[in-house]
Amino acid sequence: MISIEELIEEFEFLEDWEERCDFLIDLGFELPPMPEADKTEANRVHGCQSMVWLTTELKQVEDQRVLEIHADSDALIVKGLIAVLLAIYNNQTPEEVLAIDVKQHFSQLQLDKYLSSQRKNGLFGMVERVQQEAKLLAEQQ
Repeated sequence: MISIEELIEEFEFLEDWEERCDFLIDLGFELPPMPEADKTEANRVHGCQSMVWLTTELKQVEDQRVLEIHADSDALIVKGLIAVLLAIYNNQTPEEVLAIDVKQHFSQLQLDKYLSSQRKNGLFGMVERVQQEAKLLAEQQ
C-alpha cells in the first residue's frame, strides 16, 4: 500500500481533479479483499452514501501493537478514499491514530475542495469510526 507521503507527492504531480480521481479509483482496485463474512450490519459505516464496511484489530509489529484496518465499499471512488484512510491510519498505534490531524492530510490532497458534501460526510464517517475503534483499542491495552 501507498504511504500518505507518497500519496501527497503523487497528487501534487497530477494536474487536475479528473486525474486524481482516476488515481484514487486505481488505488481502490489495489485494496486487499475484505472477507464477505465481515460485510455485516455491525461493521457497516453509517453516514456514507455508498455501502462501506470497516473492521479494525491490533497486531503486533516488532515491539508495539498497531492498528490494522480492513475496509471495502460497493463504490469505486469510495474504495479509493478507503485507500487514503489506510495510507493515513494503517499500522499506527491507537495513540498515533488519535493524534493524527486528518483534516490537514485531506487539505493537502484537496479532498476538501473536490469531494461533494455527501462524499465528505461519508469520508468523515469513516474517520470517526477509525478513531472510535482506536480509542477502544487504546483503552484495552
